[in-house]
Amino acid sequence: MKRPTLRRKLLGWLVGYLALLTLVVFSAANYVHEHAEHSVWRALLNSELDSIVAHMRTDPHYRWQDSETMRLYGVPGAAAMPETLADLHPGLHDGTLVDGHKSAVMVRQTPDLGRVVLVLDITDFAELEGFITRLALLAGLAMVAVTLLMAWLGMSRLVRPLSALAGSISALRPEQGGQRVQVDARGSAELEVIAHALNDYLDRNEHFVQRERIFISTASHELRTPIAVITGAAELALEQADLPPRARQQVQRVRATAANVEQLIQLLLVLAREPARLAALNERLALEQLLPEIIEDHRHLAAGKELTVVLEPTPACDILAPMGVVQAAIGNLLRNAIESSDRGSIRVSLDAEAVVTIDDPGHGMSPEEIAAVYAQIARGERNARAGIGLELIARLCEHLGWKLDIQSRPERGTRVILDMGASRPT
Repeated sequence: MKRPTLRRKLLGWLVGYLALLTLVVFSAANYVHEHAEHSVWRALLNSELDSIVAHMRTDPHYRWQDSETMRLYGVPGAAAMPETLADLHPGLHDGTLVDGHKSAVMVRQTPDLGRVVLVLDITDFAELEGFITRLALLAGLAMVAVTLLMAWLGMSRLVRPLSALAGSISALRPEQGGQRVQVDARGSAELEVIAHALNDYLDRNEHFVQRERIFISTASHELRTPIAVITGAAELALEQADLPPRARQQVQRVRATAANVEQLIQLLLVLAREPARLAALNERLALEQLLPEIIEDHRHLAAGKELTVVLEPTPACDILAPMGVVQAAIGNLLRNAIESSDRGSIRVSLDAEAVVTIDDPGHGMSPEEIAAVYAQIARGERNARAGIGLELIARLCEHLGWKLDIQSRPERGTRVILDMGASRPT
């Protein structure tokens, strides 16, 4: 669901506020108007009716003469009272229709003259009142429209610096240093505070990344140097023809361990790189040729076990990726399969979509254990049963757009699927 913009929220609030304010103002004005109108009609008709009754009481020959707007009923010589006035109770009645005319009617019950009714024709006044009401309504609508237009323009000026700041933030690139966000000259002080806090974060993050890169570079050099020495010494020792078999086996183990550590360092360095920089190390690799070499490099791990590693027939398949990364990823998965198996065959296959599948006859895992492995990978935790490099492989896949899938059942072995299709040439 798309979130409403700040401008829409503010305008919606303002429309609601104006609607409520208009309703309150018009209701109050209408109440005051009706109350004042009734007071005027009551005072006018009572004053006129008092004068008429007083004249009739003092002068028996007094006769009232109806005018165009005012008529008297219920006295000698007056016209017949209309039916609409016959049932009205004493008091003021505003807006009563008399002979088709809107009228204000005052009904008075006198002890000597009986029921006296004075009618004032207010048709012209009602028309003027309607015109003024319509004019006020139009003026109110015009005021609301002008207010909303001014609010729209004002909020546009208010939101524009915020949108510019958001655009400046979205333009930041993780691989570039020295980046800062700037606030538009029309921006508010609050935007300055946000920009200052963000620039402070960028500065601290840049220093942190710089320290990380220095550490990784130094650690890589310091780790690779002794590994190279160990590997070289092991190679020289293995060239000795008179080396005892047990010593040769241990030296081979030292050389294999050194190679595994070098692969682990390669993985760590890859994960420390930005994906954009990592793409510069890509080279075209023929997986059908590289896969047998990786298997041969790890075949010695199965020595002493009733275990064989079988490579299925492979189709031609090329990818664009760093060779060391591919060797380390597949090598770690293969090593995990060998270490978790005692006897039988480990089958390795490759399809034309750059998907490597490794089936081992090991102990396998339950669905709960597999779910726990994925959860630990997501949290960056280690799991001894999952293998020393499985967490690194999972993060490497996330880094390069690859997919890693684990399918396993207890006592039925494990199938690991590494999908490198994202690295296929387009």
